[in-house]
Amino acid sequence: MSQILIESIQTLIVDLPTIRPHKLAMHTMQKQTLVIIRLRCSDGVEGIGESTTIGGLSYGNESPESIKANIDSHLAPMLVGQDASNINAAMQRLDKIAKGNTFAKSGLESALLDAQGKRLGLPVSELLGGRVRDGLEVAWTLASGDTERDIAEAEQMLDIRRHRIFKLKIGANPLEQDLKHVVAIKKALGERASVRVDVNQGWDESRAIRGCRVLGENGIDLIEQPISRINRGGQIRLNQSSIAPIMADESIESVEDAFSLAADGAASIFALKIAKNGGPRAVLRTAQIAEAAGIALYGGTMLEGAIGTLASAHAFVTLNKLTWHTELFGPLLLTEEIVTEAPVYRDFQLEVPRTPGLGLTLDEERLAFFART
Repeated sequence: MSQILIESIQTLIVDLPTIRPHKLAMHTMQKQTLVIIRLRCSDGVEGIGESTTIGGLSYGNESPESIKANIDSHLAPMLVGQDASNINAAMQRLDKIAKGNTFAKSGLESALLDAQGKRLGLPVSELLGGRVRDGLEVAWTLASGDTERDIAEAEQMLDIRRHRIFKLKIGANPLEQDLKHVVAIKKALGERASVRVDVNQGWDESRAIRGCRVLGENGIDLIEQPISRINRGGQIRLNQSSIAPIMADESIESVEDAFSLAADGAASIFALKIAKNGGPRAVLRTAQIAEAAGIALYGGTMLEGAIGTLASAHAFVTLNKLTWHTELFGPLLLTEEIVTEAPVYRDFQLEVPRTPGLGLTLDEERLAFFART
């Protein structure tokens, strides 16, 4: 049988409107920008992938524009002509010629997996070892910044059985204002919901000491990345002293980071993100490190659209323990879709398709409408 080769790789930058502004400590999103990858193979199969980040360069080292440029100029030329069915060899080839660029690599690995799944008639989860569940509970971020509005939004999500885990984005406002906001929301929701916070590195250690204590005393379940990723000593001290568990997010920019954090005891929960590890296969290596170290897992998001969300979901459904569930709500933040059938959310969960590949088909008309020219 002749070898199946990668024939071409096309990238498109797509700008999609969001249902509301999404406020983080370092940026307020007014829209979301996706880099869509189309990988065509010599057997006629096309794999699709997505590379998405938050707020241009305000979150990390890659932006949509740099992702597209680096794939087009450096990564795609190294893959065209290679064996499309050997994903391991393809990704090792990219790692040899390009440092970092995990967001770009994640989209490419997702496209390779999607193509291989379609080729074999298997969902991506089966290529990653086999699923142990068909759905993932999904958190919702309350990010309006207005206490009463956030409470009303949470109540609505509980009523329609879409979410019962809520994360609050804090860190941009004065400490006491943020604490008052979070505690009021937790008091209103009580035991009906899990309330968590994400500080996005917004505090220094002195504020984090008080913030973590007050939040823990008031029933907040989890505190995500309260201080700078480069303050490793501070992360260790907070993890040892905080009543509420500390989750590492920005601290994990690679699989190697995960090992270092685990060795230092700098967090008791890891946020898993395919974009920051280099793809669905890579994020499972981080999960294995965490599992070996007794660190709990949480399925994170870069607020991807449908393609990136399901690429993450296919990896997460293979995990034995996902103690803190996921926040794969990216598609729900968007008012428009570029796939023919949007991911299904019901009874507090995201349903993960059992159809071949990622289980998605591009809507060519919508894609063309929203793609940048």
